[in-house]
Parts: sequence; C-alpha cells; structure tokens
Amino acid sequence: MNTPARILLADDHALVRRGVRLVLESEPDLTVVGEADDGAHAIELARDVDADLAVLDIAMPRMTGLQAARALAKSRPDLRILFLTMHDSEQYFFEALRVGACGYVLKSVADRDLVDACRAAMRDEPFLYPGTETALIRHYLDLVRRGEALPRRPITEREEEILKLVAEGRSSKEIAQLLVISVKTVDRHRANLLQKLGMRDRVELTRYAIRTGLIEP
Repeated sequence: MNTPARILLADDHALVRRGVRLVLESEPDLTVVGEADDGAHAIELARDVDADLAVLDIAMPRMTGLQAARALAKSRPDLRILFLTMHDSEQYFFEALRVGACGYVLKSVADRDLVDACRAAMRDEPFLYPGTETALIRHYLDLVRRGEALPRRPITEREEEILKLVAEGRSSKEIAQLLVISVKTVDRHRANLLQKLGMRDRVELTRYAIRTGLIEP
C-alpha cells in the first residue's frame, strides 16, 4: 500500500480543525501530520513537518492563509497548497491562483469535496468548486484571450501585513517588533494605506480589512 499523503492543516478554529481532521483521516490514503492555528504557525510547522500538502484557511489571525501561501511558495516550493475557505469570492480565487494554489474548496461543502481536492492536489491536478469552473474560469480565460492583466491587488504584500495587524488592534510599536522593522517604517506604511485606500483612520482600515477577509468581524 502506498504511503498516505501527509497533510498540514491550518485553521484558527479548533473545532473546524478537528472536523476536517476526522474527514481526512477516515481515508486510508490521507493523514494529518500537523495542525496550525494561524498562517505564521503554519510556516513554522512546515519547516519541521515533512508534509506533502498544506490545507489553509484564508482568514486567520496574525497572518492569513494567502500571506502564508506566498511565504511557503518561497521556503517550501515542493509543498502543494489547497485553500479551504468560507469565502465564495472572485477576489480570493484570483489571489489563490497568483500564489500557486492547486485547489479552492468551500467549507460549506468540505464533507463532499475536500477528500477529492486533496487527492487531485497529490496528482498535481487543479480542483475548484463547481461555481468557479463556469463563471470564474471563463472570466480568467477571457482576460487572457484579450491580453488583459488579472485584477490587481490595490496594496502591496507588506502593506497588507501592516493593515491586518492594525485592524487587529496592534500598536505601531507592536507591529514593528513583530515584523522586525522600525516604528517610523510602520507609520509610513500606515499613511500610505490611508492615502491609497482613501481612508481617514484605523476604524475605516478595520472595516476594509473585514470586507476583504483579512480579519473576521
């Protein structure tokens, strides 16, 4: 019998992780070798755990699944990435494509689709929930056919990191310590965010972070 696929699971809700683990480990060809409660923890675990596939939630504290996937693509290019999310969103789907994800599964149908998605990932085949295959893929192909670029991210990866931490209520000093940068640099990024997004204060930045899934309400 072949060795089961080794899966690293990241979700900030312990009950969700427990349920997903039960679904995956009921199959003889899948096993969970590590659990993380946010994106930063997933990156740390990936250094120590010999995983074949990372199943990541998108909205998590400290670092989102998308942010973690970008970092994992650099530190563990051999690690396949699959997103398990509640967000049925074109924005997240295109960002998942950008970071090299091989699958995008909605939590609402995880009991139906997750096992198939993991197996597809291990075969290096894409897995997308049915709605994307019709609407989103057609839109993507139309853009490519017309020679147009994919929808752009309005802010940089570093600005996104700052925005998430600001929205979580962190002070400039705390953010500087977490990201190993100066307080002055944090304040400059915060000012750039306000200007780019046409916003006035932390409250508006927090609302934007909730709308875009960087934090949960």
